[in-house]
Amino acid sequence: MQFLNRNKDRKQDKTETVRPGQRDHQATRRQDLLDWFDRPLGRSLQGLEASHLRQILPSLYGMVAIQLGHIGKLNLMDACVAPARILIDEDIKPIEHGERVIMGAQADALPLDAKSVDVAILPHTLDFAEDPHAILREVDRVLSPEGHVVIMGFNPLSLWGLWRLGTFFHRRTRRRLPWCAKFVGLPRINDWLSLLGFERMQCEMLFHRPPIKREGVMDKLFFMERLGRRWWPRVGAIYMIVARKSVIGMTPLKPAWKKRKRLISGLAEPAAKVIYPSVPQWRFRRGG
Repeated sequence: MQFLNRNKDRKQDKTETVRPGQRDHQATRRQDLLDWFDRPLGRSLQGLEASHLRQILPSLYGMVAIQLGHIGKLNLMDACVAPARILIDEDIKPIEHGERVIMGAQADALPLDAKSVDVAILPHTLDFAEDPHAILREVDRVLSPEGHVVIMGFNPLSLWGLWRLGTFFHRRTRRRLPWCAKFVGLPRINDWLSLLGFERMQCEMLFHRPPIKREGVMDKLFFMERLGRRWWPRVGAIYMIVARKSVIGMTPLKPAWKKRKRLISGLAEPAAKVIYPSVPQWRFRRGG
């Protein structure tokens, strides 16, 4: 995979600007995120996301697929049809996870060539990013024409969003996961995608249950998923967007018409046939 080694300068320039204290804070936050997705509420959420990805990814064709950010223990790219699957994370420790290639990198400075990726998966990457728009611009750079991006994020207009508003009165709680995430709204994501020239293909809302930590209670409230998809489909805790990178300025090719062969060489091409309008016979009568 030569496209992984051509753009190392972008990664080095970006890492030099990160302060050591900020790097330690980011490492701690990543570890907290992994721990949260290993708890009952996080496992239930990731299981539902992985189930819907298995329905979407087989229809997204391509040779190279990337995932920005490692969350949980489930393989979110197991249903991807791309032969080359790459998990890109800031963690520099080598992690073995199936057939994917794991590498230490930052989401806003990908060590990939332009237009070298066909499918990009962002599982809550924008929720915990310092500059979410910069990550989308980087994804737009590495995506090939007609490539797809799958974005998963927390929906602020949901039961989870209301729960997050209540944590502002508790300083300790609002610093915990997932309430410390940005909860980037769906309208803002749509605006960023339209500015970059993406065409939104579909959007689904997932997880209509409240954020209860007890696994037994969550199992009893599973009926709310069916009711939520029918009666309040826009207030799910998670949105999953599939967008396609549109190609602007493409000129359709005209068909090359084959000329008829001349029977005798040296003759000129026949002139176009002229159709004269029909004239009424009464105009040719004298005195008429």
